[in-house]
Amino acid sequence: MDIPFLGRWRRRHGSASAVAVFSEDAEDTGGRESPAELLSECELLRSQAAGAGLRLDDTAASLEALDQLLPRWRDDEETLPRLGNDAGLYLGTVVVRTVPGAGWRILPGGTPVVRLASGREVDVVTAGQGWAVAGVPELSQVYAEAAEA
Repeated sequence: MDIPFLGRWRRRHGSASAVAVFSEDAEDTGGRESPAELLSECELLRSQAAGAGLRLDDTAASLEALDQLLPRWRDDEETLPRLGNDAGLYLGTVVVRTVPGAGWRILPGGTPVVRLASGREVDVVTAGQGWAVAGVPELSQVYAEAAEA
């Protein structure tokens, strides 16, 4: 899975050999960007949304608004995978910031997932890819299921 900023983060902080869970209230990183901050960047998705007049404010309502956008990006095969990654990371960001006990977990292969307080893990990047390519699952639906867990 190609998530460009993870490569930059690994070069700055060294490759991790352990799995970690990060939440928004993680300890101070000494002025460096935390993994949660890096995962929340989602530059391409934020740019596409802004172009459609939508401001992403890291809320469940913004996920519903994304679900309503016309999928003009589906014609661009080069952008589609990156947009899907960003959509999944944005979904994860909203879950981590709004669902109590949720946090990021980086799997050994480098794939970020969201771990819920119940212990269930949500593969948000796969959900984002599905949303970008086919419109399902809806981002707001995945969020609602995570919030209920």
